[in-house]
Amino acid sequence: MRRWTFLAILVSVAMAAAACGGSSAKPAAAKTPAKTSPKTPPKTVVLMTYDSFAVSKSVLAAFTAQTGFKVKVLTTGDAGQLVSTAIQTRDVPDADALFGIDNTFLTSALAANVFVPFTATGLSSVPSQFQLDPEHRVTPIDSGAVCVNDDLAWFDHHGHPPAPTSLADLANPAYRKLLVVENPATSSPGLAFVLTTIAALGHGWQSYWSSLRANGVRVDDTWDAAYNTDFSAGGHSGDRPLVVSYATDPAADVVFSGGKKKTPTVGVVAGTCFAQVEFAGVLHGAKNPAGARALINFMLTRQYQEGIPLENYVYPVVRGTKLPSVFAQFATKPPHPFSIDVNTIGASRKTWLNQWTQIVLQ
Repeated sequence: MRRWTFLAILVSVAMAAAACGGSSAKPAAAKTPAKTSPKTPPKTVVLMTYDSFAVSKSVLAAFTAQTGFKVKVLTTGDAGQLVSTAIQTRDVPDADALFGIDNTFLTSALAANVFVPFTATGLSSVPSQFQLDPEHRVTPIDSGAVCVNDDLAWFDHHGHPPAPTSLADLANPAYRKLLVVENPATSSPGLAFVLTTIAALGHGWQSYWSSLRANGVRVDDTWDAAYNTDFSAGGHSGDRPLVVSYATDPAADVVFSGGKKKTPTVGVVAGTCFAQVEFAGVLHGAKNPAGARALINFMLTRQYQEGIPLENYVYPVVRGTKLPSVFAQFATKPPHPFSIDVNTIGASRKTWLNQWTQIVLQ
């Protein structure tokens, strides 16, 4: 879309000229500039996000009814690709708002000035632990934990080993060629898992990844490919019973079974979790910044927050948001997930990614 601009109207004013032979004429009256009205702001707000983003039609309809703006969702791959696209198109963005950047990729976008400051209505109801940017260039929307998931129907059956319980187990030969992870350069869950190993193992993280490579770890570019295609419990007969995903996936496993499961067959491996917060922001150069601000405000309302668990399978950030019963019953909330300060991540991310690539992919 082209950016809306106001056109200046140049008005020529006729001037009287002195008549020849000493005669004169009255100066022509100056023309009154035609009145113009500002162009109507666009009624569509474009939201750029990752491929697996979900929101119900009824929630979007409620936003339109309340604000007059319709939402167009523009997907751009996984979270890492989302951030790269936002940085590359900073001066001519294809969207007005962005959702899906998390604490693992946050500083790269802030350093590139991808967002403009905006203090959302309702932010006071969000705990300070989620508000990681004091300048409010991004607004926290949801939280969760990235963990290794295991296929409970595969492990400890038909001669298979019991499910692993720790990071160390994943490098054990008993679990050779059983784990699929996401590329940390393109996927926020993939990067979160690398950060888990750094937080847990310190300087030993590189040798740990060498062990995982020797143990046959598979690397996919996106969460969707890892979970939905390669994970044996993901629905497409994958061949890997271990996958980097989310602590809330046991609840998703029950919901997406269509009533076939009363309890999940997807578990969470203890000691492999990393705390994640996802944000939304108004993009620099947005064609419809008013719509972007309205959408982010709406994302902190009760109606939107209550829809988050069963749409994106993460936790809402607004205090007091009611959780659906299946989520409250089966979604795991690790009490002490690993974490690394966002500024530390920002200072070392590029180095860590280069080191990981050399160890695992080359």
